[in-house]
Amino acid sequence: MKKLLYSFIALLCCHLLHSQFNEKPILNLQNEDKKLLNWGYYLGFNHYDFKFEYKNDLPNILVDRSAGFNVGLIGELRINEFTDVRFEPGLFYTQRTLGFPGFDEERDALRIVKSTYINFPLLLKLSTRRIGNWKPFIIGGGYASLNLGSNEDSLDDNSSGTFRMKKNVYGYELGFGIDFYTEYFKFSPSIRGVFALTDELVRDEDPNSPWTGNIDALKTRGIFVNFTFE
Repeated sequence: MKKLLYSFIALLCCHLLHSQFNEKPILNLQNEDKKLLNWGYYLGFNHYDFKFEYKNDLPNILVDRSAGFNVGLIGELRINEFTDVRFEPGLFYTQRTLGFPGFDEERDALRIVKSTYINFPLLLKLSTRRIGNWKPFIIGGGYASLNLGSNEDSLDDNSSGTFRMKKNVYGYELGFGIDFYTEYFKFSPSIRGVFALTDELVRDEDPNSPWTGNIDALKTRGIFVNFTFE
């Protein structure tokens, strides 16, 4: 399924590049960027990781990452020809498997962390001047997320097999992309990096826990690719 998706994306991008980078293209959607308010939606996939900060120099916790998906809406306020403010609320699903050193039993050594984030980013989009039917841009800003799979309120901890994280996460994201103006809509692929600023770990009751005792901070890091339709 992943190979089929990647093949479709590659073919679509090749078609767009061929049609948009002609020397004298027919200009599509010439008034698209003149509207004060603009709306759209996005689909995409993500690859989330964790950044660990440790108290002592002990063997590191291993992270096995897997691809997740993104879906969301877009509201855009035009400031001028080159600047837009965007609100992009979305749903992000991801799964990470943590491997803790020092255990013989798999049930103690592994923790599967499933996270469903409701993301609320407020972003600033800076674009170049439009060149034919395409326009590069950079984008960045802050976000607040609600992790629906956090287990923060659970009375169980790792001693019972439950890895807990905080519900509320704050951070920032940075990225770049290209707006392609097709005949009927604006298509914008972009690559983003996401960086949490807050510690997300809920520690075990035992301060010397072999799972959380040596963790000074746990923060989300990730890369995601969005395909926007406006």
